[in-house]
This record gives sequence, structure tokens and C-alpha cells, in this order.
Amino acid sequence: MKIRLFCLLILSLLSTSVKAVPDTLQIGAYVMSIHDINFRDKEYTMRFWLWMLHNKEDLDVVKQTEIPNAKSVERSEIFIDSLDGKAWVIMKMKSVMKQAWKVNDYPFDKQYLNVQFENTEYDKNDLVFKVDNKGSTYDKELTVDGWEITNFEATTNENIYETTFGNYKNTDASCTYATFNIHMTLERSALGLFLKLFVGMYISFLIAMVSFLIHPKDVEPRFGLPVGALFAAVGNKYIIDSLLPETSSFTLVDSLHTLTFGAVFLTIFVSAFALSAFRKKDITKYRKINKVGGLIVFLSFVFLNLLLIGLAIFQ
Repeated sequence: MKIRLFCLLILSLLSTSVKAVPDTLQIGAYVMSIHDINFRDKEYTMRFWLWMLHNKEDLDVVKQTEIPNAKSVERSEIFIDSLDGKAWVIMKMKSVMKQAWKVNDYPFDKQYLNVQFENTEYDKNDLVFKVDNKGSTYDKELTVDGWEITNFEATTNENIYETTFGNYKNTDASCTYATFNIHMTLERSALGLFLKLFVGMYISFLIAMVSFLIHPKDVEPRFGLPVGALFAAVGNKYIIDSLLPETSSFTLVDSLHTLTFGAVFLTIFVSAFALSAFRKKDITKYRKINKVGGLIVFLSFVFLNLLLIGLAIFQ
């Protein structure tokens, strides 16, 4: 009798310690297009096929599949069939995705897109994902204007919510759901865009440099050109800032424009010293200040520009 009770106790302990094995859902995606990239509104649009294969009878993947980091999702075509005794669901989807764009190195930036899928009803204890690596990819003819796709990866992960959603029976302080993720890396084809954005700024600087060729007795054009160039550079910065999301970090755009503002200020500063020497009839000193000062401003501007742009490209 004691042996029998002991065996029952052991079986009871084993049954409570062994957790149920979660169901596995095979999932994959095929990306057809990426478009409407909007830096100002922090979003982009992606169209793709999503398919799932499972044998869980009470699983409604059409209603329960969610993209947490999407602004909106459209399911235009849905096909439900069976394959080797398993439910096979294919959905054609279009989603407007939220994206925290990284603009520190703009326009030499690299962006990392992530689309995350999860089931809204079953957590990781009941359902896990298995990636269809063979079928998950993107259309090789897919082109994103101004960008090059350098990486595509489909992975699984977990999403932890620091809440039990009102389930007081859950003794944990959080819930964990299995996720399926599409990762894509976009690198910008930046040279043409860089020239379009900054040619006005560089022309402004060159206009300021022309003031060194004007005789200091012509005070109005000598100081008027740098001041006009400064206003042009400020206007160029406002135009570029209107294309980008607001950020508290100091970006390449900010650095290049600040460098230009500083160079224009130094141009005016050198001109003031040259004018002072000229009025004191010290022609030799005036010529030296004008020549050496202008050369220092120009070479420093070119060197620092190349340094900042190089850091943005190669880091």
C-alpha cells in the first residue's frame, strides 16, 4: 500500500513539473515592394505575401496574426487550403510601417527595417514559430528608388509585454509572445543626393571666399558678400531640415552647415583685420592677412568637410 502511494506521488510530481509542448507554426514571407518612404512622418509602406502552415485546430491565423509595429494593415487576398494534412494559409498584405529613421549620417545613412508578426491569442507557452527559410526572401527585381537592399533575413524571437493584461491568475508580471521577424537593410545611393542637397551651401561658401579678392576700401561688397552667403546657407539648412524627422542628436547635416557658418564668420573676421591694417597704411600687413587668412579658411573648410563626410561614409 505504501509503495503504491509512493508511486502515485512520484507520478503526480512528474505530471506537474512537465510542461506542455507548445504547438509549432511554420511561417514565411515574400516581400514584393517597399515604397512611400517618408522620413518626416517616420513611416514606409511594404507589400508582401505571408504564409503559415499548422495543425492546431482552433487557430485562426487570419484574425489572430498581428503586426505590432505597423500603423495600418490591409489583407487584400486570402487563400486557405490544406497541405499534408495541415492547414495552409496564404495572405497578400500591405502594411504602413512605423520606422525610427537613423539620420545622423544623412544622406550617407543606412536604414534597418523590421516587420514583426505575432499571434494575438496564444503566448509562447502555447505557440511558437518556425521559419520557412527556403521560401522567405524578397523579389529580386524589387527596386527602392535611391536605395540598395544589402541584407534580408527572416528570424524568430520573443516579444515581452510588461503586463498580464488583467489576467490575475498569471503570477508572472509579464507575458511573452513568439514573434516572426523580417529584417532588411537599405543603404542609400548617396552621391547624387548629396550634391543636390549641399551644392547651394558650397556655392554660398565660395561666394564668401570671393570677398578676399575685393579691395578693402570697397567695404560694402567686401562684407556684403559673406553676409549674403550666410543667409543663403541658413536657407539651405532649413530646406534640408524640412525633409528630415526631428532629432535631438547633432547630425552630419548640422555639422556641415555649422562648419559653413563658422567659415563665413571667419571670412568676415579676417576681412575686418585686413581692413584695419589697410586703414593704418600698413599695406604689407594687409596683404599678408588677406592672403594667409583666406588660405587658412579655405583649406580648413575643405579638410573638415572631407573628414566629416569620410566619418559618415566609413563608420
